[in-house]
Amino acid sequence: MKAVLLTAHGGPENLHYTDAPDPVAGVGEVVVDVHAASINAADWKVRVGGHGYNVKFPHILGRDFSGVVSALGAGATDFAVGDAVFGVMDAGIEGTYAEKLKIKAGIIARKPDSLNHAQATAMALTSLTAIWALEDTAQLKAGETVLIQGGAGGVAGFAIQLAKHIGAHVITTASAGNRDYVAGLGADRVIDYRSEDFAKTVSGCDVVFDTVGGDVRPGCYTVLKPGGRMVFIAQAPDGFVVPRDDVKTLRPAVNRDRAHLERMKVLLAAGAVSPPVITEYPLSEAAAAHRVSEARHLRGKLVLMVR
Repeated sequence: MKAVLLTAHGGPENLHYTDAPDPVAGVGEVVVDVHAASINAADWKVRVGGHGYNVKFPHILGRDFSGVVSALGAGATDFAVGDAVFGVMDAGIEGTYAEKLKIKAGIIARKPDSLNHAQATAMALTSLTAIWALEDTAQLKAGETVLIQGGAGGVAGFAIQLAKHIGAHVITTASAGNRDYVAGLGADRVIDYRSEDFAKTVSGCDVVFDTVGGDVRPGCYTVLKPGGRMVFIAQAPDGFVVPRDDVKTLRPAVNRDRAHLERMKVLLAAGAVSPPVITEYPLSEAAAAHRVSEARHLRGKLVLMVR
C-alpha cells in the first residue's frame, strides 16, 4: 500500500509518501481501505516530538478516518466486507495516513449515509473529543454559560454546536474573519481575540473549554465563577500552576468507543450538528497540510483524501 511515513522527528520534510506493508487483521479486528483521514493538531505535535511524543520510525501518523471494510479478522462479526465505516484509532495507536489500516471492530461505527468520507472523518475525533469534554466531563447543563476557546477549529466548532443544543449560553473566541462562521455554528457571543482581552470582558462562566492552550490558559481561570469547571485538551504554558482552588480543572478521557460515535450520529440526525468546513489535500501532500495545521490559524478541518 501507499502511506505517508514519518522518518524522524522534525519538520514536514520528514513526511514521505512511499510504499509500506499492508496491515493484516488480527482477532477481533478489521482491515479498512481508507478513503479519507483527517489531520489533527496532535499529528504535527507527534511529528516534532513535543510533549513526550516519541515513536518508532518509520511511523504512520493519523488518528481518525473513514473508509470501507476490506477484510475481517477472526471473531470480527460486527461488519461485513464492503461496509462503509468511520472511527478513531485506539489510544496510543496511529496509522490513518495510509491506503489501509487495521483496527478493533468494536471501536468503530458505520458511516452515516448523509456524510461523505471526508465529512465523516472530519467529525470522528472532533465529535468524540467534544462529547467527552462537554457531556461526560464538564456535564454542561441548559442555562449555563460556557466559553469555548478557538471556536473556528474542528473540536471547538463541534463543541459550539453541542453546547447550543444542550441549551447553554455560548461564548467563543475567534479571529474577525471567522466571526460569521462561528456565529453560524451557534455562538451567542464572539470575541475577536486580536482586539479584545476575554479575561477582562468575560465573567461568570460555569465552564471553560480550552482547545488552544499556551498563553490562553491563565485567563481561562479569571472568567470562571466559583465552583466552575475548567476543561482542557491543549497544553498549558511550561511551569503553569493552577491559580484557583475554588474551581475544578478537568481533562476529558476521550476514550475510543462506538457509543460516542453513535451519539454523534444521533446529534447529526437531529440536525443539532453538521460537518465543519473542510479543506482537502491528496494523501501525497500531507507535508503541505501539516504546514497549514501547524500555523494554527485555520477554519474547520484539513482532510487527506486517499481514494
